Amino acid sequence: MARPPGAASGNRALLERLLLGETVAELPVLQGQFHQVVIGAERVVRFARTEAAAARLPRQAAALHVLAGLDLGFRTPEPLLAGGAAGTDEPPFLVLGRIPGVPLAAGALKRPGVAESVAAQYAALLAALADAGTDADVRAALPHAREDEWRRFAKDVRTDLFGLMSEAGRRRAERELAALDALDHLTGAVVHRDLGGENVLWRDAEGWPRLSGVVDWDEVALGDPAEDLAAIGASYGRELMDRVLALGGRRAADDGIAARAAALHGTFALQQALSAYHDDDGAELADGLAGYR
Repeated sequence: MARPPGAASGNRALLERLLLGETVAELPVLQGQFHQVVIGAERVVRFARTEAAAARLPRQAAALHVLAGLDLGFRTPEPLLAGGAAGTDEPPFLVLGRIPGVPLAAGALKRPGVAESVAAQYAALLAALADAGTDADVRAALPHAREDEWRRFAKDVRTDLFGLMSEAGRRRAERELAALDALDHLTGAVVHRDLGGENVLWRDAEGWPRLSGVVDWDEVALGDPAEDLAAIGASYGRELMDRVLALGGRRAADDGIAARAAALHGTFALQQALSAYHDDDGAELADGLAGYR
Protein backbone atom coordinates (compact mmCIF):
# COMPACT_ATOMS: atom_id res chain seq x y z
CA MET A 1 0.00 0.00 0.00
CA ALA A 2 1.27 3.45 -0.87
CA ARG A 3 1.91 5.91 1.92
CA PRO A 4 2.10 9.39 0.34
CA PRO A 5 4.47 11.71 2.24
CA GLY A 6 2.58 13.45 5.02
CA ALA A 7 -0.73 11.84 4.09
CA ALA A 8 -1.57 10.70 7.61
CA SER A 9 0.32 13.45 9.41
CA GLY A 10 -1.59 16.18 7.58
CA ASN A 11 -4.70 15.26 9.56
CA ARG A 12 -2.94 13.59 12.48
CA ALA A 13 -4.89 15.23 15.30
CA LEU A 14 -8.20 14.32 13.70
CA LEU A 15 -7.06 10.78 12.93
CA GLU A 16 -5.85 10.26 16.49
CA ARG A 17 -9.34 11.20 17.67
CA LEU A 18 -11.10 8.99 15.13
CA LEU A 19 -8.71 6.05 15.49
CA LEU A 20 -8.20 6.15 19.23
CA GLY A 21 -5.24 4.15 20.44
CA GLU A 22 -3.63 3.66 17.02
CA THR A 23 -0.22 4.90 15.92
CA VAL A 24 -1.38 7.08 13.07
CA ALA A 25 2.05 7.57 11.50
CA GLU A 26 2.36 3.81 10.94
CA LEU A 27 -1.03 3.22 9.34
CA PRO A 28 -1.27 2.29 5.66
CA VAL A 29 -2.77 4.90 3.35
CA LEU A 30 -4.35 4.36 -0.05
CA GLN A 31 -4.34 7.26 -2.49
CA GLY A 32 -7.13 7.38 -5.08
CA GLN A 33 -8.38 9.89 -7.58
CA PHE A 34 -11.15 11.11 -5.29
CA HIS A 35 -10.27 9.84 -1.81
CA GLN A 36 -7.40 9.26 0.55
CA VAL A 37 -8.04 6.23 2.76
CA VAL A 38 -6.34 5.65 6.10
CA ILE A 39 -6.69 2.04 7.26
CA GLY A 40 -6.80 1.32 10.97
CA ALA A 41 -7.21 -1.97 12.79
CA GLU A 42 -10.99 -1.64 13.24
CA ARG A 43 -11.87 1.50 11.31
CA VAL A 44 -11.17 3.05 7.93
CA VAL A 45 -11.18 6.83 7.41
CA ARG A 46 -11.89 8.21 3.95
CA PHE A 47 -10.96 11.82 3.21
CA ALA A 48 -12.47 13.48 0.15
CA ARG A 49 -9.78 14.96 -2.09
CA THR A 50 -12.04 17.16 -4.22
CA GLU A 51 -15.16 19.24 -3.68
CA ALA A 52 -17.12 16.91 -5.93
CA ALA A 53 -16.00 13.89 -3.88
CA ALA A 54 -16.96 15.70 -0.68
CA ALA A 55 -20.41 16.42 -2.06
CA ARG A 56 -20.89 12.70 -2.77
CA LEU A 57 -19.99 11.52 0.74
CA PRO A 58 -23.51 11.86 2.22
CA ARG A 59 -25.01 9.90 -0.67
CA GLN A 60 -22.36 7.21 -0.32
CA ALA A 61 -22.97 6.99 3.43
CA ALA A 62 -26.71 6.63 2.82
CA ALA A 63 -26.14 3.83 0.31
CA LEU A 64 -23.85 2.02 2.75
CA HIS A 65 -26.45 2.32 5.49
CA VAL A 66 -28.96 0.61 3.19
CA LEU A 67 -26.52 -2.15 2.27
CA ALA A 68 -25.53 -2.73 5.90
CA GLY A 69 -29.17 -3.42 6.72
CA LEU A 70 -29.46 -6.23 4.18
CA ASP A 71 -28.74 -9.90 4.76
CA LEU A 72 -26.44 -10.38 1.80
CA GLY A 73 -24.37 -13.23 3.20
CA PHE A 74 -21.22 -11.10 3.26
CA ARG A 75 -20.19 -7.86 4.95
CA THR A 76 -20.27 -4.37 3.52
CA PRO A 77 -18.57 -1.37 5.16
CA GLU A 78 -20.73 0.14 7.91
CA PRO A 79 -20.69 3.96 8.03
CA LEU A 80 -19.91 5.03 11.59
CA LEU A 81 -19.28 8.78 11.48
CA ALA A 82 -19.15 11.64 8.98
CA GLY A 83 -17.58 15.04 9.44
CA GLY A 84 -16.08 18.06 7.81
CA ALA A 85 -19.37 19.81 7.02
CA ALA A 86 -19.34 23.34 5.67
CA GLY A 87 -18.40 25.86 8.34
CA THR A 88 -15.97 23.54 10.14
CA ASP A 89 -12.20 23.37 9.97
CA GLU A 90 -12.21 19.62 9.44
CA PRO A 91 -11.63 18.09 6.00
CA PRO A 92 -14.66 16.14 4.71
CA PHE A 93 -14.40 12.54 5.90
CA LEU A 94 -16.32 9.33 6.40
CA VAL A 95 -15.43 6.70 8.99
CA LEU A 96 -16.27 3.10 8.09
CA GLY A 97 -15.99 -0.16 9.93
CA ARG A 98 -13.10 -2.20 8.56
CA ILE A 99 -13.92 -5.56 7.00
CA PRO A 100 -11.34 -8.25 7.74
CA GLY A 101 -9.90 -10.14 4.82
CA VAL A 102 -7.68 -9.72 1.78
CA PRO A 103 -8.13 -10.16 -1.98
CA LEU A 104 -7.51 -13.63 -3.37
CA ALA A 105 -3.83 -14.37 -3.64
CA ALA A 106 -2.31 -14.76 -7.09
CA GLY A 107 -2.51 -18.38 -8.15
CA ALA A 108 -5.12 -19.31 -5.52
CA LEU A 109 -7.55 -20.58 -8.16
CA LYS A 110 -5.02 -23.14 -9.40
CA ARG A 111 -5.43 -25.27 -6.30
CA PRO A 112 -7.79 -28.21 -6.87
CA GLY A 113 -11.34 -27.35 -5.95
CA VAL A 114 -10.69 -23.70 -5.08
CA ALA A 115 -12.01 -22.27 -8.36
CA GLU A 116 -15.28 -24.18 -7.94
CA SER A 117 -15.67 -22.94 -4.36
CA VAL A 118 -14.91 -19.35 -5.31
CA ALA A 119 -17.28 -19.49 -8.28
CA ALA A 120 -20.08 -20.79 -6.05
CA GLN A 121 -19.55 -17.95 -3.59
CA TYR A 122 -19.52 -15.38 -6.38
CA ALA A 123 -22.75 -16.86 -7.75
CA ALA A 124 -24.32 -16.52 -4.29
CA LEU A 125 -23.07 -12.93 -4.09
CA LEU A 126 -24.68 -12.00 -7.41
CA ALA A 127 -27.91 -13.78 -6.44
CA ALA A 128 -28.06 -11.82 -3.18
CA LEU A 129 -27.58 -8.52 -5.00
CA ALA A 130 -30.25 -9.46 -7.54
CA ASP A 131 -32.71 -10.25 -4.74
CA ALA A 132 -31.84 -6.98 -2.98
CA GLY A 133 -32.83 -5.12 -6.14
CA THR A 134 -36.46 -6.16 -5.58
CA ASP A 135 -36.62 -4.53 -2.13
CA ALA A 136 -38.73 -1.36 -2.21
CA ASP A 137 -36.58 0.47 0.35
CA VAL A 138 -33.43 -0.37 -1.59
CA ARG A 139 -34.94 0.80 -4.85
CA ALA A 140 -35.93 4.10 -3.24
CA ALA A 141 -32.49 4.68 -1.73
CA LEU A 142 -30.07 3.75 -4.50
CA PRO A 143 -29.51 5.58 -7.80
CA HIS A 144 -30.52 4.00 -11.09
CA ALA A 145 -27.99 3.43 -13.86
CA ARG A 146 -28.20 6.09 -16.56
CA GLU A 147 -30.07 5.04 -19.65
CA ASP A 148 -27.50 6.68 -21.94
CA GLU A 149 -24.45 5.50 -20.03
CA TRP A 150 -22.97 3.24 -22.68
CA ARG A 151 -23.70 5.69 -25.49
CA ARG A 152 -21.79 8.32 -23.52
CA PHE A 153 -18.97 5.86 -22.92
CA ALA A 154 -18.70 5.06 -26.64
CA LYS A 155 -18.69 8.76 -27.50
CA ASP A 156 -15.90 9.47 -24.99
CA VAL A 157 -13.81 6.56 -26.29
CA ARG A 158 -14.06 7.87 -29.83
CA THR A 159 -13.34 11.45 -28.77
CA ASP A 160 -10.53 10.84 -26.29
CA LEU A 161 -8.86 7.58 -27.31
CA PHE A 162 -9.22 7.06 -31.04
CA GLY A 163 -6.41 9.52 -31.75
CA LEU A 164 -4.09 7.30 -29.71
CA MET A 165 -4.93 4.12 -31.66
CA SER A 166 -3.80 2.62 -34.92
CA GLU A 167 -6.32 2.18 -37.71
CA ALA A 168 -6.61 -1.51 -36.87
CA GLY A 169 -7.08 -0.59 -33.21
CA ARG A 170 -9.93 1.77 -34.06
CA ARG A 171 -11.63 -0.97 -36.08
CA ARG A 172 -11.33 -3.35 -33.13
CA ALA A 173 -12.71 -0.71 -30.77
CA GLU A 174 -15.64 -0.02 -33.08
CA ARG A 175 -16.57 -3.71 -33.04
CA GLU A 176 -16.47 -3.78 -29.25
CA LEU A 177 -18.45 -0.57 -28.91
CA ALA A 178 -21.05 -1.82 -31.40
CA ALA A 179 -21.80 -4.73 -29.07
CA LEU A 180 -22.88 -2.22 -26.42
CA ASP A 181 -25.59 -0.85 -28.72
CA ALA A 182 -27.59 -4.03 -28.25
CA LEU A 183 -27.64 -3.79 -24.44
CA ASP A 184 -31.01 -3.14 -22.86
CA HIS A 185 -31.30 -0.62 -20.05
CA LEU A 186 -31.81 -2.77 -16.96
CA THR A 187 -32.21 -1.61 -13.37
CA GLY A 188 -33.48 -4.72 -11.61
CA ALA A 189 -30.50 -5.65 -9.45
CA VAL A 190 -28.15 -3.95 -7.03
CA VAL A 191 -24.88 -3.71 -8.95
CA HIS A 192 -21.53 -2.93 -7.33
CA ARG A 193 -20.09 -1.66 -10.63
CA ASP A 194 -16.46 -2.08 -9.62
CA LEU A 195 -16.37 -5.73 -8.57
CA GLY A 196 -12.73 -6.26 -9.44
CA GLY A 197 -10.70 -8.69 -7.39
CA GLU A 198 -9.16 -5.95 -5.25
CA ASN A 199 -12.58 -5.03 -3.83
CA VAL A 200 -13.63 -8.55 -2.81
CA LEU A 201 -12.12 -9.75 0.47
CA TRP A 202 -11.60 -13.33 1.63
CA ARG A 203 -10.56 -15.07 4.84
CA ASP A 204 -8.96 -18.46 5.29
CA ALA A 205 -11.36 -21.16 6.49
CA GLU A 206 -9.34 -24.29 7.18
CA GLY A 207 -7.33 -23.78 4.03
CA TRP A 208 -10.24 -22.63 1.85
CA PRO A 209 -11.07 -19.05 0.85
CA ARG A 210 -14.29 -17.82 2.45
CA LEU A 211 -15.90 -14.61 1.18
CA SER A 212 -15.82 -12.11 4.02
CA GLY A 213 -16.91 -8.85 2.44
CA VAL A 214 -16.97 -6.40 -0.45
CA VAL A 215 -15.63 -2.84 -0.24
CA ASP A 216 -15.61 0.33 -2.37
CA TRP A 217 -19.31 0.75 -3.15
CA ASP A 218 -18.90 4.28 -4.52
CA GLU A 219 -20.55 3.43 -7.85
CA VAL A 220 -23.33 1.17 -6.53
CA ALA A 221 -26.59 1.52 -8.43
CA LEU A 222 -29.61 -0.36 -9.62
CA GLY A 223 -28.48 -1.76 -12.92
CA ASP A 224 -27.50 -4.82 -14.90
CA PRO A 225 -25.77 -7.65 -12.97
CA ALA A 226 -23.90 -8.47 -16.16
CA GLU A 227 -21.58 -5.60 -15.22
CA ASP A 228 -20.48 -7.37 -12.04
CA LEU A 229 -20.22 -10.71 -13.82
CA ALA A 230 -18.00 -9.12 -16.47
CA ALA A 231 -15.80 -7.61 -13.74
CA ILE A 232 -15.28 -11.09 -12.29
CA GLY A 233 -14.16 -12.23 -15.74
CA ALA A 234 -11.81 -9.28 -16.07
CA SER A 235 -10.14 -10.14 -12.75
CA TYR A 236 -10.00 -13.93 -12.96
CA GLY A 237 -10.58 -14.89 -16.57
CA ARG A 238 -13.42 -16.00 -18.77
CA GLU A 239 -13.38 -19.57 -17.43
CA LEU A 240 -14.30 -18.49 -13.89
CA MET A 241 -16.87 -16.04 -15.23
CA ASP A 242 -18.54 -18.83 -17.19
CA ARG A 243 -18.51 -21.08 -14.11
CA VAL A 244 -20.16 -18.38 -12.00
CA LEU A 245 -22.77 -18.00 -14.72
CA ALA A 246 -23.42 -21.75 -14.84
CA LEU A 247 -23.90 -21.84 -11.09
CA GLY A 248 -26.42 -19.02 -11.38
CA GLY A 249 -29.06 -21.49 -12.50
CA ARG A 250 -32.08 -20.95 -14.70
CA ARG A 251 -32.51 -17.27 -13.85
CA ALA A 252 -29.08 -16.51 -15.31
CA ALA A 253 -29.72 -18.67 -18.36
CA ASP A 254 -33.10 -17.14 -19.15
CA ASP A 255 -32.33 -13.42 -19.08
CA GLY A 256 -29.44 -13.25 -21.56
CA ILE A 257 -26.87 -12.23 -18.97
CA ALA A 258 -24.16 -14.32 -20.64
CA ALA A 259 -24.32 -12.32 -23.87
CA ARG A 260 -24.46 -9.01 -22.02
CA ALA A 261 -21.53 -9.95 -19.79
CA ALA A 262 -19.51 -11.00 -22.83
CA ALA A 263 -20.21 -7.66 -24.53
CA LEU A 264 -19.20 -5.71 -21.42
CA HIS A 265 -16.17 -7.93 -20.81
CA GLY A 266 -14.98 -7.05 -24.30
CA THR A 267 -14.78 -3.35 -23.41
CA PHE A 268 -12.80 -3.62 -20.16
CA ALA A 269 -9.52 -2.61 -21.78
CA LEU A 270 -11.25 0.45 -23.22
CA GLN A 271 -12.81 1.21 -19.82
CA GLN A 272 -9.38 0.99 -18.21
CA ALA A 273 -7.83 3.21 -20.86
CA LEU A 274 -10.56 5.84 -20.69
CA SER A 275 -10.40 6.03 -16.90
CA ALA A 276 -6.60 6.27 -17.04
CA TYR A 277 -6.83 9.00 -19.69
CA HIS A 278 -9.07 11.08 -17.44
CA ASP A 279 -6.82 10.37 -14.42
CA ASP A 280 -3.64 11.21 -16.37
CA ASP A 281 -2.24 7.78 -15.50
CA GLY A 282 0.20 7.04 -18.32
CA ALA A 283 1.07 3.49 -17.29
CA GLU A 284 -2.55 2.33 -17.00
CA LEU A 285 -3.41 4.12 -20.25
CA ALA A 286 -0.61 2.36 -22.11
CA ASP A 287 -1.66 -0.99 -20.67
CA GLY A 288 -5.30 -0.47 -21.62
CA LEU A 289 -4.45 0.56 -25.17
CA ALA A 290 -1.79 -2.09 -25.74
CA GLY A 291 -4.09 -4.11 -28.03
CA TYR A 292 -5.20 -1.05 -30.00
CA ARG A 293 -1.84 0.32 -31.19
